[in-house]
Amino acid sequence: MHRILVLNIGSTSTKLAYCEDEKAIAKANIEHPAAETNAFTSFMDQDQYRIGYINRFMEEHGIQLKSLDAIVSRGGHTKPLVGGVYKVVPEMLEQQASGLYGSHPCDLGSKIAYALAEECRAIPLIVDPPITDEFEPVARLSGHPLINRRSSFHALSHKATAKRYARENNLRYEDLNLIVAHLGGGISVAPHKNGRMVDGDNGLEGDGPFSTNRTGALPVGDLARLCFSGEYTYQQVHKMLNGQGGLYAYLGESDVRTIAKNAETDEKSRLCLDAMIYQTAKAIGAQAAVLEGKVDAILITGGIAYNDEIVEKIRRMCGFIAPIVVYPGENEMESLARGALEGLRDAGAIKDFLAYARQGEDAENRYKFPFPPEKHG
Repeated sequence: MHRILVLNIGSTSTKLAYCEDEKAIAKANIEHPAAETNAFTSFMDQDQYRIGYINRFMEEHGIQLKSLDAIVSRGGHTKPLVGGVYKVVPEMLEQQASGLYGSHPCDLGSKIAYALAEECRAIPLIVDPPITDEFEPVARLSGHPLINRRSSFHALSHKATAKRYARENNLRYEDLNLIVAHLGGGISVAPHKNGRMVDGDNGLEGDGPFSTNRTGALPVGDLARLCFSGEYTYQQVHKMLNGQGGLYAYLGESDVRTIAKNAETDEKSRLCLDAMIYQTAKAIGAQAAVLEGKVDAILITGGIAYNDEIVEKIRRMCGFIAPIVVYPGENEMESLARGALEGLRDAGAIKDFLAYARQGEDAENRYKFPFPPEKHG
């Protein structure tokens, strides 16, 4: 039997699970008061604070740290990697701490997993980190050589959902063509071609459909004019893109449940909610084109997938492409536990971070525009 501690660190929460093989023995979702988290300059400084809550969770459930075989966390931001299970190593932590590859509270998770594992025999692991990059070369070009399209979205949720669909239908993920749409605080849509996410939208920093608090893709000319208007700082514009965009920017509200209720009587709420659904369906259609129309299923996941009306509208717009299957929620804790168990049962399944980080960097650089852009007078 393998004993696994699962960590999922968010900006205001710590999700925990203790598993013995496939069975979850104990779970917790700890909400952290803003008064506590605001005392820290950076979320990366919260490691001992979060570890205190983790230790209490283990004490409450009689879990001995030294009995653990693995401590697995959502991965952080490093050089690009292909999807899979990776052992946390110092070089990974250094890249995350640099902030060069992105920044999110999940970076703290692998730092904590490594620190706890140093006190016992457990292997610190991450699974399908957000910088998972399996793009085809053609998907990397943006339209200008100074800007590359990057793979940065809900990779863990996407992979977990796609593999769950394959498992429940006695199929191999590697044999399927799927479109996965994650509908949450951010919305991301990606085509999965024979086990690889060959394209996708950067739902974190301005790509794809707008969501509850993110703008998604914007008309770039108007965005450039806004940026150089002198009315906004870089920090203010970035906050518009992620945190104060989308439904929040239009309505001053980001809770879809509240907005859906308001939409029953408020025309503006209805229009904005329908526009978000409309953009999501358009993105699904675009990714169907990437797969040349050969789509086995469209999978909808994330917290918004609990809303039957939203799902039904997407079904009406996209159901002609392929069957639509709904998996509400993120399924991330289960995916982390399964990935760790796979690594414990087969050491060969744990990828070498340094080797794959070099390969990912090489691939990203290889498909940047291969010669300097022409200068036009």
